[in-house]
Parts: sequence; C-alpha cells; structure tokens
Amino acid sequence: MRPAAALAGRRVAVIGAGWAGLSAGLALQACGAEVVVYEAARLAGGRARRVDAAAGFAAPLDNGQHILLGAYTETLALMAGLGVAPAQRLLRLPLRLERLDRSFALRAPRLPAPWHAAFALLGARGLTWPARLAAVRFVHALRRRAWRAQARTVADLLARERQPAALVQGLWRPLCLAALNTEPAEACAGLFCAVLRDALDAPRAHSDLLLPRADLSALWPDAAAARLAVRYGAPVRRLAPGIDAIEVEGAAYDAAVLAVPPDSAARLLESVPGAQALRQALEGYDYRPIATLTVRLDGPVPLDAPILMLNDDAHAQRHGQWLFDRSRLFGLPGPGAELTVVASDAGALAALPREQARAALLAQLHAELPGLPPVIADQLLIDKRATFAATPRLARPGARTPWPRLALAGDWTDTGYPGVLEGAVRSGRLAAEALAAAAATF
Repeated sequence: MRPAAALAGRRVAVIGAGWAGLSAGLALQACGAEVVVYEAARLAGGRARRVDAAAGFAAPLDNGQHILLGAYTETLALMAGLGVAPAQRLLRLPLRLERLDRSFALRAPRLPAPWHAAFALLGARGLTWPARLAAVRFVHALRRRAWRAQARTVADLLARERQPAALVQGLWRPLCLAALNTEPAEACAGLFCAVLRDALDAPRAHSDLLLPRADLSALWPDAAAARLAVRYGAPVRRLAPGIDAIEVEGAAYDAAVLAVPPDSAARLLESVPGAQALRQALEGYDYRPIATLTVRLDGPVPLDAPILMLNDDAHAQRHGQWLFDRSRLFGLPGPGAELTVVASDAGALAALPREQARAALLAQLHAELPGLPPVIADQLLIDKRATFAATPRLARPGARTPWPRLALAGDWTDTGYPGVLEGAVRSGRLAAEALAAAAATF
C-alpha cells in the first residue's frame, strides 16, 4: 500500500486554520482522509488574513503586509490547484529594490540566472564600484560554497566576507529584515543563505517579487477553507494522543495535525505524558513584532514603484522600512491614495505607547514624502508575535512527534525556511506526509 493510500477514509483533525493548517488539510484531503479543521477565530488565514474593514478605506485591511517570492513554488502550486490564478492575485515584478528618495536602486534584468543577479548588483545605483564588486564577490563565494554560511549570524557572515558598511546598510540589512524579521547581529546566517540560494541560484523567475493584489484571505485561504470542513469559533483546549485514537475536544480521530503557534502547542501538550522534551523546544522560541500602518490620503501620491524602501533610523524615531502603494496594487478608486508603511523587527516601535508609535510612523511618512496630502484615515496594526526570532542554533522540531498519530505544522517547524508564508505551506505538506507514512502502523 502506498503511504498516502493508508490515510484513505481516516478521520483527521487539523487544529488551526492558518496557512500551515489549511495546507495540511488540503494535502490530507488529497490522500483521501476525512478532514475536520478546528479554528478559534471566525476567519481562516491565521497571521496572514484580512481583518474587518476599517472605516475610510476602500478595501479590507490585512493583519500584516506580506511579500512573496517567485521561489515560493509550493504556495504557487497550491493556489493553482485551488483554481486561483497567481497571475491575477499577485503582481509579479523582477527583483527590484529602490529607496523612496532615489538614493539607492537595484533592478534585476530579465537574464538567465545567475547573470540577472550579477548585473543587478553591478548596476546598482547608490553604491560605489568597490561596493558593487564586493556584493558580487559575496554572492559568488556563497555559491562556490554551496550556500553554506560558515558563520553564526548574518553580521558575522557579512564581516567575514568584508562587505562595506554602506552595502550592508543599503542592501543586505533590508533583505535580512524582510526575509528573517531579525536584525543581522542576531539573525541566523544559515537561514539567510537559504533564502539567497533559492532566490539567486535558481531559475531567474525565482527572484521575482510577488505582491498581493487582493487581501491575504482572498489570496487562497478562502478557497481552501471552502473545500474543507472548518469549525470556526472552536478553540481546542484538550488534546490526548492515544494508542488507538487521538482525542480532540472529546472527539476521537485517527490522527491530528497541530498547526498553532509554538506557545499554544506547548499548552495543549501540557498534560500529555512524554511531552516534556517537545514542550521544552516549543517554549524555547523568542518572537519579533511587525508593525503595519495603512493610511488613506485626501489626494493622489505619484510613486515610482508599488514597493519602495524607506530610510529607517530607530534613534531618530524612523521605524518604517517599506512603503507599499496599496492603491496601485489593489486598483483602488481615486482620488485619494492608500499607502502602507511596514516596520520589521519592530521591537522599539512596539515598546512605545500606541499613539506615540502611530505618530512616529506618520511623522516619518510626512518627512519622506514632502507635500503629502492630508491623512483622512489611518490604521496601525502591531503583531507582537509576527514571526519567531530567526536566531542561530534554534531547535526547531520537525513534523513528526513521539506519537505516530500526531504531526506538527507551522512556519516555526524545521522547514529550512525562516518564518515566511512558503515555510507555512511547506510545513502543512510535510505534516500530511508524516501522518501518511505512519498511518500503516495505526
């Protein structure tokens, strides 16, 4: 019997309807399992979903802005399998990093890999020729070493490879924050290299930026939830793996996937015998916040690109690093423009009183966009546990657990990726594969 066939007709519970849980549910359903998804919230999507539309905005807001990459092959395949055309829901741009003040710009030409990256670095505006050559040497050295970091932190790696300070501040630090949501001094060099490898040492299209043109729930979670039996408003407080079944909220299932954040998973396993080592790993995560400020303006704002870099400086109370042209991405009606400012690894901002944090981001927006039309609506969202801190030697459990009937899923599991959407989708598939392989022993 093929492993996947062993799940046919089995009842499987998925706890959590985020991107990982929905991915797991679809993969289990494809194996013939009868899937029931438990979700505490009233909407699927987890930490990447729409929130209630705020007054004054032309389209629903999300609980955080996300960028996808062309390297997110499993996410794109999942969308296509659901009948959701990625080309309609995502704006695909060749790798393009530009500062709002035009002091820095990097654009990848449509050349085969790795030439697209080399020409992008060599043609970067705002870098000296020695800095451009240093960037090319850095990527070439990593490629020659099969993308092994040979350093603990990103800062260590950049220092080892003699990357100039201006290059670090202008390019490598923003990429590190965008990919790992962790400052280079603390960020895991191995994970950073994995992201660079999949974007730069792969088909050229893998380095493309994919920007959502719809709210994150409409991207694909809505379509996935429509195919699954999702119980909304149904938090799980009791989980009991056994020899013959696994109990979820008093109901018996053949297997289950635990697709909730690490701290929630640890609480559910608190009374489970033999869970001490796993709970220790789950309780070992630290977290990093992301702040998102969305504004509607009383007039248009002509921007050079739908995504631009800002000049962040926490000491000067400039915390935002990215600016998104929401009007252009969503095709919103005018005349007022809608913009989104994002602050990654926003610990300093999150520590401020909420009104002070909002005022700081608004002040930065006005400073970097002189003549900005009046703000007629704004909404600040701060997710204090947006991602796990991607630090070196973090012990991330895999999909398998000591109980054959229980698997783990989440971007925090050992997917080889940092806490990004592709990692969540991959973790769901890995959890389904773990249960399929173990099902013959049930």
